[in-house]
Amino acid sequence: MLTSIAGQSVIVTGGSKGIGKGIAKVFAAKGAKVMVTARGLSDAEATVNEIRAAGGTAVAHASDVSDWGSVQGLVTKTLETFGKVDVLCANAGVFPQKKIVDLSPDDWDQVMDTNLKSTFLCVKACIPAFQMAGKGRVVVTSSITGPITGYPGWSHYGASKAGQLGFLRTAAMELARYNTTINAVMPGNIITEGLQDLGQSYLDGMAKAIPLKRLGKVEDIGYAALFLASQEASYITGQTIVVDGGQILPESAEAIDSI
Repeated sequence: MLTSIAGQSVIVTGGSKGIGKGIAKVFAAKGAKVMVTARGLSDAEATVNEIRAAGGTAVAHASDVSDWGSVQGLVTKTLETFGKVDVLCANAGVFPQKKIVDLSPDDWDQVMDTNLKSTFLCVKACIPAFQMAGKGRVVVTSSITGPITGYPGWSHYGASKAGQLGFLRTAAMELARYNTTINAVMPGNIITEGLQDLGQSYLDGMAKAIPLKRLGKVEDIGYAALFLASQEASYITGQTIVVDGGQILPESAEAIDSI
């Protein structure tokens, strides 16, 4: 059993939906105080209401994680509300599907700003809080798409997710002086609102390609993040953990059929 995380202050960006919501609910269920942030305050408040109804502690805050001033405001709000920042879950991300031939420079910049630039901004903004506390944890939500796999229409998304891993390897060295670790969870296909928008045939097809024969749940990512934020993971930094039901393992469709 992991050392209790009860009472710790946790920021979850992109926490109103999908994987971010799952992460927020897992941490809250274990007694953490969670700052749920998203672009839309009403969406963040809806998640907070669910957490509170289940007996957890959470506060909603609207922020644009691609904007430095907004991110600084998020950290200030968390410090004013909870008195500290123990864990940053840099989860905010978008994945609009568009092939390179149709992809505009603005489309590219939007994804990079939301997925990659935001990771840098949120980590930078939390450093003073980690330094003040003498410790900290950062958990980045990356993806298997980009660092390991590819999929037509997601060149910008894949590049942003691979970029997060390049960032965290150097960040791990720079954050060490603050007794702070940074690691990444790399989800495979997880059932979220966004994935459901791709259609049932896509979901069924992906499930067949996974050795465990099912898509993941948002809680699967939440528990991986919880471990990386734990005391027991204090000597792990600059690392990644793939949570994909074995999706990246088969080298062919025949390998899946032979299971």
